[in-house]
Amino acid sequence: MSTEPAPTAPGPGTAPDRAGVFARLAGWAYRHRWMAVLTWVAVLVGLAVAAQAVGTDYHNDHSLPGTESQAAANLLAEHGSRQRAASVEIVLHDTGGLAGARERVEPMLAEVRTLASVADVASPYATPEAVSADGTIGYATVTLDGPAEEVPAEDVRAVIAAARQAAGDGLRVELAGDPVREAQESEGGAAEGAGLLAALVILVILFGSLLAASLPVGIAVFAVGSTLSLVALASHVATIADYTAPLMALVGLGVGIDYALLVFSRFRSELLHGADRATATRTALDTAGRTVFFAACTVVIALLGLVLLGLGSLQGVAVAVALTVLVTMLASLTLLPALLALFGGRVERVVRRRAARAKRAEGALWRSWAGFVQRRPWLALLLPTALLLLLAVPALDMRLGFADAGSDAPGSTSRQAYDLMSTGFGPGRNGPLVVVVEGGQPAATEVRGALAGAPGVAAVTPAFPAPDGQLHTLLLFPTSAPQDAATMDLVQRLRDEVIPAVERNTGVTVSIGGGTAAAVDFADAIADRLPLFVVVVVGLSALLLVLVFRSVLIPVKAAVLNLLSVAAALGVITYVFQYGNLGVQPGPVEAFVPVLIFAIVFGLSMDYEVFLVSRMHEHWERHHDAQGAIREGLATTGRIVTAAAAIMIVVFSAFLFDPGRMLRQFGLGLAVAIFVDGFVIRCLILPAVMRLFDARAWWLPSWLDRWLPRVALERPEPATPAPAGTPSSTPV
Repeated sequence: MSTEPAPTAPGPGTAPDRAGVFARLAGWAYRHRWMAVLTWVAVLVGLAVAAQAVGTDYHNDHSLPGTESQAAANLLAEHGSRQRAASVEIVLHDTGGLAGARERVEPMLAEVRTLASVADVASPYATPEAVSADGTIGYATVTLDGPAEEVPAEDVRAVIAAARQAAGDGLRVELAGDPVREAQESEGGAAEGAGLLAALVILVILFGSLLAASLPVGIAVFAVGSTLSLVALASHVATIADYTAPLMALVGLGVGIDYALLVFSRFRSELLHGADRATATRTALDTAGRTVFFAACTVVIALLGLVLLGLGSLQGVAVAVALTVLVTMLASLTLLPALLALFGGRVERVVRRRAARAKRAEGALWRSWAGFVQRRPWLALLLPTALLLLLAVPALDMRLGFADAGSDAPGSTSRQAYDLMSTGFGPGRNGPLVVVVEGGQPAATEVRGALAGAPGVAAVTPAFPAPDGQLHTLLLFPTSAPQDAATMDLVQRLRDEVIPAVERNTGVTVSIGGGTAAAVDFADAIADRLPLFVVVVVGLSALLLVLVFRSVLIPVKAAVLNLLSVAAALGVITYVFQYGNLGVQPGPVEAFVPVLIFAIVFGLSMDYEVFLVSRMHEHWERHHDAQGAIREGLATTGRIVTAAAAIMIVVFSAFLFDPGRMLRQFGLGLAVAIFVDGFVIRCLILPAVMRLFDARAWWLPSWLDRWLPRVALERPEPATPAPAGTPSSTPV
C-alpha cells in the first residue's frame, strides 16, 4: 500500500484548518480503508445469509380504522362469517353449452377441493344463478380459508394450474379474483438490473472510466443489498407490503448513485484544484458530504410524513424506503472514502488525463448557459412554467382507487375471466358490494328489498347467515363496473340515502364493505388527510432550508418549484393511466401512488435544490455577488445535477417493465418528475428566479438571523470582493 503525501498548505483545493465532523469521518475511513470496506462486506453478507435462511413474510395491510368498510370487515371476522375469506372464481366458457362439458369440469373441481388453502368449492351445476342465461358461461366459486393477504401465493398458483388443465376442446377456463392477480405478480429483478446497467453506462460516459463509474454503483449495491435483507428480516415482525422490495431497490439505487456521485464530483473538483487525494477526500466529505446528509434528511422527513396519513399499508413502506435512504447516505459517507483510498490513484490519473485533453475550461458551457438565462429571465421562467402547468391540468380530474382485473393486460387470465363475467352476468358481477346486517333473517330480508329497488343496483343475493345467526351478509351487484365513477357514486348514495332509511325502519345497523367500498373509503381517507401531510412535509423541509441558507425566499421558491414538478408528474400519470393513453388500459390512479410520489419526489427534488443552491450560497458568502453566484453554481454543479437526474430517470423508468400497474405508475411518475426537476426546473426556472430575486434571494430578517441556530452545508473561506468586472448586485 503506497503512502499518501502530506497534506498541502491551505489553499483553493484544501480542507479548512478546523475539520468538521464529516471531514474527520472521511479521514478515519481513508486511514482505515480495509476495516471500513470489510465491515460493509460483513454487514452485506451477514444480512443476506440471514435473510436467505429465514425468508420473507411480506403481506399487505389494507385496514382502514374508522371507515365503514373496515367496520364491516371486523364484523365478519368477529362473527366468523365466510364472506371475510377470499375467493377465486373459475370462469368457464363453452360455445356449445356448459352442460356438455360437465364430465370434464366436475373432476377438475373435485381436484381443486383437495388443494391446500381451499375451504369449499361451489359448482355452477349446483348453483343455477352461476350460469348465464344462454348457458355458455358459468363460474365456480372457490372459497379460500382466509383473507387474500394470508393465503400463500403458491397455494393460489396450484389452484390456477389445476383449473387450467380442464381447458381444451372448446372449453375455456379462466380465473378471477384478487388472489389470482396477486399470485401472478412478478417478484421483480429484471427492472432493477436494467436500471443498474443503464446507470453504469451514463457514469462511464460522464467519467470516461469504468472504475470511476463503478464506485457510485458499488455504493448503491452495498446499501440497497444490506437494506433489502434487513427489511426482509423485519417483515416477520412488522407489516410490510409485498411491493416494498422493488420500490426500495429502485429508489435505493437511484439515491445511492446520486449521493455517491455528488461526493465523487467534489473529490474530482478538488483534485483538479491541486489537492492530493487524502485532502480531496476530506474536503469532498466536508462539503458535498454535508449536502448529502441534509438531502437524505429531507427525503426521510418526506417519507416519514406518510405516517401522518394513518394508513397501515403505507407506514411500513415509508419506514422501509426511509431506512434505505439512510443506509445509502451512511455508505456514501463511510464506504466511498475507503474506496477512494484504495482506488484513488487510478481514478486520479483518469481525471487529470481527461482534464488535460479538455478543449475548454471546466464548467464553461454551463457558465454560458447561465448567462443566457440571466439575460432572458422572464422567458426562461414563464414559458417552461406554462408548459408544466399544462402537464398538471389532468391531475385536477384524478380519480383514486384500486385497479381490478379490468385494467390487466388483455391476454392475462384475470382479464379474460373479467371480460367473460361481464359478458355473461353484467359488469357489476366483477365487484360486488358486501352488505352486512347486524340482525336476524327478517331484517336482512327487508334490507334486501330496499337495496334491490335502488337505482344502479342490478341484483342482490339472499342473505347469508353467520354461524351464530346474529349477522347476515348480502352481495349487491351494481349495474356498472367496479372502477366506474358510477359505482363509487352508488356506494355514496346507498350510504347517505338508502341505508339510513332502512336502519330507521328496521332498527338494525347496516354496513357496506367489500373491495369496491374499501377503495372508495381509501380514496376518501387519503383526500381528507393529504392537506395535513403536504403542510407538514413542505413546512419542515422549508424550515431546514431556512436554517441552511439563511434565507426566506429560497425555501418558498424551493417548495413552489418542487410542488410544480410533483403536479406535472401526477398530471402525466392521470393522462396515461386514467384516460388510457399510449396503449395503457384505462382505470383509476392507484390510491397509494400520489402520496408516495409526493414524498419521494419532494425529497429527491430537495437533493438537487440543496446541491445546486449550496454552491451558489458558497460563492455568495465569499463574494456577495448574487449574479456571479448563479453562474458559479451552475458551472460547478450543472453537469453533475443533469447526470444524476439522467441516472434517476433511467433507474425509475425500469419500473415501466414491471407487470404490476402500481409500479408502472410509480415508474412513469418518478421519471417524469425527475426529468422536470433536473432538466427544466434546475436548468431554466431556478436560475431565472434567482436572477429576478437578485441579492434579495439571500435576505433574512435580522431578528430571525439572531434567533436561528447556525447550520452550514459548506465551509466557506473568508468573504472576498467580487472579481473585477463582475456586475454588482442590488443590495437589500
